[in-house]
Amino acid sequence: MAVFDSGSDVVVVVPWLVFPPVWVRLHRHVYTNEPNLDCSLTNKHACVCVYICCSRLADTVTDTGRNDGTEHRDAAVAASAARHARLRESLLGLDTWSSETRSSRKEAILRRVFQALTQSATGTGGVETVRHASSTLVRACRSALRGGAPAERYAACRVLEAASVLLGEDQDEWHESIERDLRRVVHGATKATAVRMAALRACSMSAFINTSDTETSEALMDVCQAIANETYRNETVPVALRATALDCWALLATTVADYYLAGQDDVQLGRGLDLLSLLKACLETTSMELRSAAGECLSLIHEARLNLGVDEETAENSTARRYRRGSWDGSEFEVLMDEVKQLVATLSMESGHHMSKKAKKEQRATFREFVATIVDDEAPEEIINFRGGSLSLHTWREIIQLNFIRHCLQGGFQIQLLTNATLQSIFGANGAALNDFAGLSQLEKRLTLSKTSEASKIADQVMAKQRTKRQNAKNHFLTSDGDDL
Repeated sequence: MAVFDSGSDVVVVVPWLVFPPVWVRLHRHVYTNEPNLDCSLTNKHACVCVYICCSRLADTVTDTGRNDGTEHRDAAVAASAARHARLRESLLGLDTWSSETRSSRKEAILRRVFQALTQSATGTGGVETVRHASSTLVRACRSALRGGAPAERYAACRVLEAASVLLGEDQDEWHESIERDLRRVVHGATKATAVRMAALRACSMSAFINTSDTETSEALMDVCQAIANETYRNETVPVALRATALDCWALLATTVADYYLAGQDDVQLGRGLDLLSLLKACLETTSMELRSAAGECLSLIHEARLNLGVDEETAENSTARRYRRGSWDGSEFEVLMDEVKQLVATLSMESGHHMSKKAKKEQRATFREFVATIVDDEAPEEIINFRGGSLSLHTWREIIQLNFIRHCLQGGFQIQLLTNATLQSIFGANGAALNDFAGLSQLEKRLTLSKTSEASKIADQVMAKQRTKRQNAKNHFLTSDGDDL
């Protein structure tokens, strides 16, 4: 690409046959960000394309060395505009959904939409864009769920899950519009296991974020508890789907009160207490995924049980109330929890040749965290590191929510945490503090702090000269005439 500045105009020449992506990006940038400019395209099918723009574009193309204090702000604004442009472009691809006949093409469109939702739909502008396109999203995903190939259905579930995070709370209509189709996929025993897992995750995420109806959450928790068993609707449940069901149950359980989860009285039994025997059976399986999911649920239930504590003001017998509410001692679940503690402690130190070294290392690290909570009654700790700081979580409720949302957003988790008000509210983060950072970018770090940077090379040369001088000084006495060797 060549840039020629002639007075008030700038001519950008791009070789069409050699660098077509460069021409496409430049044309999109000029058309989107500079709609008032006089941009003329001459001979589209020729070898070169010439843009004639006013001097404002020349400033953005040629003036790359500014450092007047607004560079970071301008870069942030430009990056935000580029993300929104990518988001709009991806959502426009859904307009051609009905005309596509190949399943691979439809899957590719949904994958691009998922990437745009997780990485480009940032800030209030991105949320509003997704909100305006929600009906189009639902229409396309419904079509994929009802008659698409397994890969197409999986991509549709991931799109609905990511869109639920972006739309935020008080979106009951959105949840109602997608719940029925997702549940139909979950209950379909003939569907692919990965598709059923993705559908259950999408439905649980929508119930967790988009609606505050407790009846909806409790009904979905009943479904997850039923799927977590070995058989569901007279069909054997795959182990991976059972683990996903426990993960979804744990996510929805973070929204209920501690007493409703782990308490017990003459009227009701906590939902977590009713699940203890199933969780113990899951720990005894050979599936690492199912064991970890059961361990998370047990840690959440045990944490809720400890949080009940002792009510010193109303307790007639403080000792009896303590052992009845704040711990498992003296309850009908004491023996069961002792066996669970032994199982968790054994899994944290398991060895043998039936597992690979990597699997054993992962299992030990995971179950050491469960042992700290279930056996030692210690609070967990999870640190989220991002550019400019870190965020610490100290309860299993927050950690379970973090793992579920991180699994959903994948590579877009950090950018969403910095810009999404819903996630900031869930984890108690201050959006202004998270974004108040003017440090070095990754490119600037490579140019200044990397071992191959110019500064490192200069420092290496200086150290080499100093070593040579010290060596010469040590060997100076070996010469008879006083000259250096």
